[in-house]
Amino acid sequence: MEPQSDRAEVDRLVAELEEAEAYEQRLRQVIIDVRDQLAAGHHAAALSLLNAALNDIDAATDVVTHHRG
Repeated sequence: MEPQSDRAEVDRLVAELEEAEAYEQRLRQVIIDVRDQLAAGHHAAALSLLNAALNDIDAATDVVTHHRG
């Protein structure tokens, strides 16, 4: 690889890592929210949050593996 293409690859990997970290943070927040709802006795709200999270996961593009066409 040439230095320019090395830099582009590093930039792509850094951006991918940042995106994966943000995704992880969103999932952690969902876990916290669900736990809070369960602790408050709001089981239906907790299930709703989990269903929404599963829909988001299913709809999300893969943030870990970069697909090259």
